[in-house]
Amino acid sequence: MTSPAARARLAGLRQALSRFVYGLTGHEFARHALEMRHELEAIFMVVTLGDLIGVPVLPPIYALRLLPYVTPDVAAWKRHLARRKEFWEKDEYDLHGI
Repeated sequence: MTSPAARARLAGLRQALSRFVYGLTGHEFARHALEMRHELEAIFMVVTLGDLIGVPVLPPIYALRLLPYVTPDVAAWKRHLARRKEFWEKDEYDLHGI
């Protein structure tokens, strides 16, 4: 039989190993998926509420129907647009020292 200290050490080793493998394999995919979701949400906001920044895409009646659902995100969306980079300034297009 193993002692509780040995079990705890084995559980800690297993957790550290699983985090290491996740960092090797899945972290970049998860980060990229979150970034893509953020970009799609920004596009959705531009299409639905673009008239707030001067881009009339949809007729205002449809934007007004969606307004109660997107009201909590409007302030964050405007901040994101204020600091937004152009598509060629993203890290994925950087040559990283080449």
